[in-house]
Amino acid sequence: MPILRRTLLGLAAFVLLNPLLSAMNPGITESEWHDWKRLDFVVEGRPALLICPKVPAPGKPWIWRTEFFGQFAQVDLVLLARGWHVGYMNASDMYGSPPAIALFDAYYRHVTADYGLAKRVVLEGFSRGGLYAFNFAATYPDRVAALYLDAPALDLKLWPGPKHPLWPECLACYGLTAAQMATAKVSPLDRIEPVVHAGIPIFGVSGDADESVSYRDNLGVLVERYRAAGGTIEVVIKPGGKHHPHSLADPTPIVDFLLKHARQ
Repeated sequence: MPILRRTLLGLAAFVLLNPLLSAMNPGITESEWHDWKRLDFVVEGRPALLICPKVPAPGKPWIWRTEFFGQFAQVDLVLLARGWHVGYMNASDMYGSPPAIALFDAYYRHVTADYGLAKRVVLEGFSRGGLYAFNFAATYPDRVAALYLDAPALDLKLWPGPKHPLWPECLACYGLTAAQMATAKVSPLDRIEPVVHAGIPIFGVSGDADESVSYRDNLGVLVERYRAAGGTIEVVIKPGGKHHPHSLADPTPIVDFLLKHARQ
């Protein structure tokens, strides 16, 4: 009888306490990602998440994957082990457009306010994610500690470009006609000035045989213009490298650069 009574009391306590716990974290689902705590939630109607280190580093630094969360995550995993958070918000198929950056603004304000993350974030732009990472930095340079760009698309006229099936969708996201896009200064390569003026350091990785987003026309152009303007940019070029795989088998050069240069 005492055992049954304790069991019933325990169940009653759980029933009473469970709504209270849910109210404390409304809309948050907790799980694991590579043995780290993963929090899933919604911001402005979009799925978003935050991966939490076991012991946060001083100042709560974080890196924000702008596209393709979880793929080629070598850098993310090393930084998690060093106490960094990893963020992501799904704004896919918006090409780094102003509406996408508005969503990113909402996510940034949410995680810095609710989780106390550092006011300056490292943005991690893989492939088309480079459009988001660089345009966010150009729009909010005071919020960015550094950029890590990996085989990044940096010129909308080249990717997706007029011949790509995604071009009409891209134009619609920017609210521009094809004629207007031809002269619009909305691509990352057109928005270098506020980023370099803010002193944001950049680390880039690209294969010199990238068949999807050529180094010469994207990251290569950024390197030339950024250095000419006095900016700090370091690049690893993979001889014979294609668009995949991203990152480096040994991410040490990337991690070391970010730890050295990222201003919080």
